[in-house]
Amino acid sequence: MKKFSEHLKNIRKSNKLTQKQLAKEIGIAECVYQRYERDVCKPSFETLIALADYFNITLDELVGRSPDK
Repeated sequence: MKKFSEHLKNIRKSNKLTQKQLAKEIGIAECVYQRYERDVCKPSFETLIALADYFNITLDELVGRSPDK
């Protein structure tokens, strides 16, 4: 299974978003989002849900537990 940080970055890039754009869309600071992609920290449950909702995917898909849409 791919690391969450790498998977999240791939999802963001495939949707043609910058880190700043995505952070703004889900209501967090850009520097906080950058930590997720650098694997410095993990998002809260609320942030995971916001990301899954934003991309219209399941939490399993978001964390790499099932094939990407």
